[in-house]
Amino acid sequence: MHTKKNYTALEMMKWTRFETLLFIIIIGLWVTAYHFLDLEWLRIPWTPIALIGTAVAFVIGFQNNAAYDRIWEARKIWGGIVNTSRTFAVFVKDMIDNEHKKEPTDSAELEDEIKTLTYRHIAWMTALRYSMRAPKQWETSHAHRTNREWGFIPPERISSLEDELRLYISEKDLAYLEDKNNKQTALLYLQSHHLKALKVKGNIWEFSFLELENVIKELFTLQGKSERIKNFPYPRQFATLNHFFMWVFVLLLPMALVPQFADIGIKISDHHPLIGKLFIWFSVPIFTIVSWIFHTMERIGRTGDNPFEGTANDVPISTIARGIEIDLRQNLGESLEEIPDQFPAKYDTQF
Repeated sequence: MHTKKNYTALEMMKWTRFETLLFIIIIGLWVTAYHFLDLEWLRIPWTPIALIGTAVAFVIGFQNNAAYDRIWEARKIWGGIVNTSRTFAVFVKDMIDNEHKKEPTDSAELEDEIKTLTYRHIAWMTALRYSMRAPKQWETSHAHRTNREWGFIPPERISSLEDELRLYISEKDLAYLEDKNNKQTALLYLQSHHLKALKVKGNIWEFSFLELENVIKELFTLQGKSERIKNFPYPRQFATLNHFFMWVFVLLLPMALVPQFADIGIKISDHHPLIGKLFIWFSVPIFTIVSWIFHTMERIGRTGDNPFEGTANDVPISTIARGIEIDLRQNLGESLEEIPDQFPAKYDTQF
């Protein structure tokens, strides 16, 4: 989805508040144990912590770059669907005629053919977006409690695909799709068969038919690219190990940070006894900030791994598809009362 405005600091803190509280508890327990249980011996030098932190920063950066590439590629694919859909609609409207037919077809029948092809294309987009929203076992971001509490529910989880398709295609087409696993592919097959039938009848010129078939081919290509991103997850060995490495760093960090602050407190206690005695507790906000940064960056990468999952940071394919539908139906001459409204945004977020 796409947010109209950037996250504010308050929203980001709310999004990560459970993990932030956990970090405070972890460092609070460490400081308490170190301060009251005489655990000065429980320390490790900064060098291994720095090496681990550097490695974790690299792998998290790599994951975030890869996640952004997946999101950006998905957005380019659906941008291509926008352009190709408009091309298909205008070709259908202008290339289906009686110019090369000896016995002209009734104009009302031609308009019906154009409408059928256009509506079936909308059905194809509908089937494709429902397929992209279908849950996969590796898509878990939507299940996180901070994502659930915002109530982001994409339209594909509110109504069924069959109910939506019934608005655009005939009962005959619905029956054809009933036993098809990939309904969007089946709809493109129907489009090609329909175009060929019109060519045989003489309502589409040979050259126009080839142009329209090239558009169908391009739709197949864009569909395949979208399905590739959906069905091939970000490699689990990277996603899982990044998360594990981040927690290793977070859990080891207090063993170097707390003793360091305790030593500083001892050094300044001669001149500032109270501050020196309490200085060890300054490690709590420092640890919390460092851990929050590493965890939040790693979580952002995990959230962006699956751009069609249906969370607030995904590509807004529902909005894109509805926008194309509005364009195509206006191209048919339908009134605004006949055309469905755009899906509403929630919390400035498009679905």
